[in-house]
Order: sequence, then structure tokens, then C-alpha cells
Amino acid sequence: MPEPGVAPAGAGPAPEQLVDRFRTTMQRLPSGVTVVSLRQGTTDYAMTATAVASVSLRPPMVLFCVHTDARVREVLDEVDTWAISLLDAGAGVAAERLASPGRPALGQLLGIAHHRGAASGAALLDAAQGWVECRTAWVKNAGDHDVVVGEVLDARLGPTATGGLVHHLGRVRVLPGR
Repeated sequence: MPEPGVAPAGAGPAPEQLVDRFRTTMQRLPSGVTVVSLRQGTTDYAMTATAVASVSLRPPMVLFCVHTDARVREVLDEVDTWAISLLDAGAGVAAERLASPGRPALGQLLGIAHHRGAASGAALLDAAQGWVECRTAWVKNAGDHDVVVGEVLDARLGPTATGGLVHHLGRVRVLPGR
């Protein structure tokens, strides 16, 4: 009889061991750090996201992944426009703050410089290399996260080329600019 938490021989690692091994392995893949934001009424919602990808050029589409129980995910059921800010090297504090679980729902962007996207109404962080504004095309469940694909309504470059932020080995790190 196998000991608790250990898979039988030939069955691969126990589920929690696999989760830990998967997490540790994927932390070695550098990922760009972004902030996904949306606005419901007068309330801004935002979250740090590293699972973001360009999906298509014709039509322009992008995706991000969000935990199924995140506030942003709940609001996506009511609001179909949102934005992604591609963070620059100076946005580390904002990235860390918006990645904190349990942060207050109201006032998430207090003290974080931003402006409104004309196409989405969402907050666009000023400390960004660029912005992409989208309308949700579809949402599909993928385990404990949902994949959100959006059609791009607008895309613009930011004023800086100071480098970006990447998530690597469990930390947010600066990627130097040119």
C-alpha cells in the first residue's frame, strides 16, 4: 500500500507533488508583466497578469488568463471591454500591489498614475510601454483559471523605452531597455 500523498509506482507524481513541480518548472519561463484593468460604473478593477499573449493579427486579438475566483473575472461577466498595460521598468510597485490577493476592491488604483482608454474606458497605467484595449470575444475555463480572448479595439505605444518587467523565478524583475 503506498504511503499517503505518494502515487503508486508507474503512476507519476502525486497530484500535489505534480502541482509543486509544475509551478517550480514554469517559474523558469520569463513572462512579461502587465496589468489588466476594467471599469464597472465608477469602480476600477485591476490585476497583474503574466499569462498574456498575442493570438491573431487579422483580426488583432489577445488573450489573458485570470483565476476563476478573482474580482476581475466576476466583473467580466458584466463588462465586455478591458485594457492591458504593458508595464515599464518603473512600474514594479504597482505590479506587486495589484498582484496582492485580498487587496481592497475599492481604490485599487489610488496612487497609481493612470489615464482612461478612449475605446474601453478602462484605466491605462502611465508607467507602461504600451496599451491594448479590447472587447471580450470569448471566455473558456481552463482548470482553476479562465482564458479570456479579446478583439483589439486600439493599441498604442507608451512614451518610454525604459525597459520592461518580467516575472522570473517567482519574482518581478527589470528587463533593461535599449
